This record gives sequence, structure tokens and C-alpha cells, in this order.
Amino acid sequence: MARDYYGTLGVSKTATDQEIKRAYRKLAREFHPDVNPDPAAQERFKDATTAYEILSDPQKRKVVDMGGDPLDGPGGGAGAGFGAQGFGGLGDVFEAFFGGAGGMGSRGPRSRVQPGADALLKVRLDLAECAQGVTKDVTVDTAILCDTCQGSGANGNSKPVQCETCRGAGEIQSVQRSFLGQVMTTRQCPTCNGFGQIIPDPCRKCAGEGRVRARRDIAVRIPAGVANGMRVRLASQGEVGPGGGPAGDLYVEVVEQPHEVFVRDGDSLHCTVKIPMVDAALGTTVTVESLIDGPIELSVEPGTQPGAVATIPGQGMPRLRAGTRGDLYAHLEVVIPTKLDGKQADLLESFRSARGRDAAEVVTSASHHGSKIFSKLRDFVSGR
Repeated sequence: MARDYYGTLGVSKTATDQEIKRAYRKLAREFHPDVNPDPAAQERFKDATTAYEILSDPQKRKVVDMGGDPLDGPGGGAGAGFGAQGFGGLGDVFEAFFGGAGGMGSRGPRSRVQPGADALLKVRLDLAECAQGVTKDVTVDTAILCDTCQGSGANGNSKPVQCETCRGAGEIQSVQRSFLGQVMTTRQCPTCNGFGQIIPDPCRKCAGEGRVRARRDIAVRIPAGVANGMRVRLASQGEVGPGGGPAGDLYVEVVEQPHEVFVRDGDSLHCTVKIPMVDAALGTTVTVESLIDGPIELSVEPGTQPGAVATIPGQGMPRLRAGTRGDLYAHLEVVIPTKLDGKQADLLESFRSARGRDAAEVVTSASHHGSKIFSKLRDFVSGR
């Protein structure tokens, strides 16, 4: 049985092409899936679209007027009028109706002056420089303002002129015909790249960019207490933007180098101090070189055992913006002599006789595990 395509669109059999088009547009605004998610509305939209495609084709309309149905022939069937695109084939037309991309208004030209990007530079510092703070001279390779045109991109006294292709709009519009009428699309002007202006006589030095690449030296103040991976920000020292736009920021990242004596753990410092066996037994005073204050005196208590840790307050790393410092931990390593002359051996033998009550003792592995704490800490911090 032939379908009632005229009834689907709500028009008479004598309706003109314009009346059929207006009827379909009205139904599309009401039943399109993007407007009405009801499944029944989607079916209504599909039927209306099929009816419009049939009645807008003179040959197919003649078949309908003769009482037939064009979809009943070979290749027909429900939905045949949609082709391979289905609903998607109506996207541009629907956007033109309802304010989508195809029918949106002009955005206008974009500015030739754009902000610049940030830049990153890494600087290597030894531990003493991190502890004391330092001013480093670094070489930066970035885009800077063209000193010939001062960012305008034009040569001499010449000025940019309006683009003749887009008439200064920065975009051009084109009209395409569809079965629903004309559809207007907007795209960036290929002549002026969306600026709305062209530079007929560009600057010889920057070729119209308003910026050039150059190397320059900058003094960077690194505060005391910085650590590996921290960054110092220098405002407006990065890349100058296109058209002489404002420069981005420059970030100087600290790469801390290992120290031959000290191992850093946050704001604490660790070092190993070797003391002779006799000094460990009797007590002594040793000189320890600090990173900031120079040589300092460390008192070793009598009877100090191997693996003991002496804390020296305030001799660690400075705390950023706090005005205080961490501590220095001296890990004491008792040195046992491997060679003795006759007199030394006799003295030690006399000492052993006097301490006859002492005897060798087997200890558990957990007992001397603590003597290896610092070596494990050193390996951890050093990444070994």
C-alpha cells in the first residue's frame, strides 16, 4: 500500500515546492532528535524527511501522484531516502536552522598580537651553592622583540592594510545548496590567516613576525635552601609572543649535584667522621667542616661506640623563607688499627690484661643492624 507522503508533511497534493519545503522545515524544528529526544518524535522526523526527499524529486513525486510508491521498487524500503549518511546527512542544514556551526555569526578577526610562551632552563648547583644561595649568569635562547619594527611586523613607516579577500573580517563565508535550501558556512580567511589585515611590506629583520630569536645573558638569583627540581621564576623573561606580544615567564630549574662529603635529606645533612679507637674510648674533640659556617668543633664522648651519631644543631640546610636551618648528623666510625709495632702491641696487651673481666660476645644480627643505618641512608639518597 502506497504511503501518504503529502499527509506526512501536512500539505495538499497541489502544494508547490516552496510550500513543501516550508512544511518540512517546520516539522524539522519540532521533531529533530537534537531538539526532541522522544523516540516517537525521532520516527516522525524520519518519516517527514523521507516524505520530503520523495516529494522534492519530480520523478518520484510523479510516481506518488499516479498512486504508486517509489520506495516499493528495487532498492527501496524504509529509510532508503537517507542514503549512507542517515540523520547525519542533515547536520549542516539543521545547524543552519537552529544556530549550529554552519549558521553561527561572525567571530571577527583575531589579534595579530599574542602572548608568548614560558621557557625552561636548567642550572647545575653544588650543595654549597644550594646552602648559601648564589647568583648565576645563564645564557637564554628565546624570541625577543624585534628592535627594527618594535613588534609591528611592518617595514619602516608602512602600515598593515585591510585584507581584500575577507574585507577585514578575518573569515570568509560560503553558501552551499542543499535539498532544504542554502546553507552558509564560515571558515578562516586563507589570505590573512584570520587577522583581517595583511602586511604588504614586512620588516626585513623579522619577516613580519614582530619578534626574532636571540641569545642573551641573564643574572639569576638563587635563594639559599633550594633543592633538586625546584624552580625560580623570572617574570616576563620567556618567549616574546607573535606580533611583539607580552613575553612569557622564564623558569630556572635547579639540578643539585652530589657532594663528596655530605648527603642531603631534606633540610638535614649527614656526614661520616672517622675517629681512632683510642679517641673513641677516651673521648676527644674533632674538627668538622660545615657547608656554611666553616670549621666547627665536635666533642666525642668517652666510650663512644661504632655507629654512634652526634647531632650538631643548626648546621644543616637553610629552610626556604623560614630563617632557620636543619641539623647536621655526624655518623662516627671507629677506626681499628691493622698494624701495630712492638711497643703498641705490648701496651694493648697490658690493657687487655687489666680488663680481664671482658670477654668476646656473640650478638644477634639485629644488634649491629643499627650501625648500618647511615650507609643505607646514603645509598637511598644517592639512588644506589
